Amino acid sequence: MVDRVITTQEAQELMEKLKDIHGPLMFHQSGGCCDGSSPMCYPLGEFRTGDSDILLGKLPGDIPFYISKDQYEYWKHTQLIIDVVNGRGGMFSLEGPEGKRFLTRSRVFSDEEREELDSSVI
Repeated sequence: MVDRVITTQEAQELMEKLKDIHGPLMFHQSGGCCDGSSPMCYPLGEFRTGDSDILLGKLPGDIPFYISKDQYEYWKHTQLIIDVVNGRGGMFSLEGPEGKRFLTRSRVFSDEEREELDSSVI
């Protein structure tokens, strides 16, 4: 089955570095406000998820990736690709001091992939 969220190799390498520093990690796709619409990286359990959040998938290293239900409705037709670029990270996200920031890219699912995903439950 196609994954709803994946990473680039460079993002995986940064996640491993952050995991070595901070321990187990988690992500939440920000829907705006202070840090725009960025994937935010936290120590596992530091960001409180609730009934308005869904687990979109697990990134390499068993890192959970959450998104709000409202944000998911906008992006459910796309695969999220977590990448990293040079620059200042979100002020609440762990990568900030590393001179890098996580970035969400996306691609539209094919008709076949959408059918497969529609048959699965989030």
